[in-house]
Amino acid sequence: MRRLRRSELPIDTVALARFLIGRVLIHNSLEGRVSGRIVETEAYVRDDPSSHAYRGATARNASMFLKRGHAYVYFIYGVSYCCNVSSEEAGVGAAVLLRALEPLEGIPLMEQRRATRRSRDLMRGPGRLAQALGIGPEHDGLDLCGDAPLRLADSGERAAAIGESVRIGITRETERVLRFYERGNPFVSGPKRLNG
Repeated sequence: MRRLRRSELPIDTVALARFLIGRVLIHNSLEGRVSGRIVETEAYVRDDPSSHAYRGATARNASMFLKRGHAYVYFIYGVSYCCNVSSEEAGVGAAVLLRALEPLEGIPLMEQRRATRRSRDLMRGPGRLAQALGIGPEHDGLDLCGDAPLRLADSGERAAAIGESVRIGITRETERVLRFYERGNPFVSGPKRLNG
């Protein structure tokens, strides 16, 4: 698989959220290589009340303000990490949440990390995704287009059809259509009513 170059990434959060569907996230960890094909994303755009960057840069969300293609990893609900991709020019706080991946490589390691052999549940949802890939706070700010162990790649396989819907699990700007997914893919998360 070919590493994605930053120049290939659109400089627009919504465009990047669509672009990432069908691309691959790889983690070359000390325990082994794991990867998955991105099948679901959500855009958190500039001036978005649902975005962690809405009130400006802080120590916690600083990676959202890096130029596009960097990891923004945060802890949520006291139980899970979530992995995002910064999505604009440096200084603009916005990111794309990776919501679900289709497992490709390192499935036994993912099963061990997730304590399940049910492939559909390995990376269906952002918390599961991070756990299966072994993503944690040490990956926050990494350049996903560089030589870091966590990186974006292109397998050459494209999504057959991309669906869109409102985002999941937010309380502000709930009507905005900023979630993208590969239609018909069984690894997509969320309720069936949003995955038509």
